Amino acid sequence: MSHHELTSPLPGTFYRSPSPGAAPFVEVGARVAVGDIVGIVEVMKQFNQIEAEAGGVVREILVGDGDPVEAGQVLLRFEG
Repeated sequence: MSHHELTSPLPGTFYRSPSPGAAPFVEVGARVAVGDIVGIVEVMKQFNQIEAEAGGVVREILVGDGDPVEAGQVLLRFEG
């Protein structure tokens, strides 16, 4: 099995769901494919979709909903 880390491409605020009260894009144990949306990073009212760069199973979500993130910060870990 290979392991992958998905990092934030830019600094901002990380959101796990598309809107308040909506279900998260992914949960631990979810299977994702390349290109699946796994979160959003908001920067100055611009909402940037974060896509999986590799397929696999989400093993860890390292950032909470609404948490500030830095560019290069690990958001999720996958096992594929």
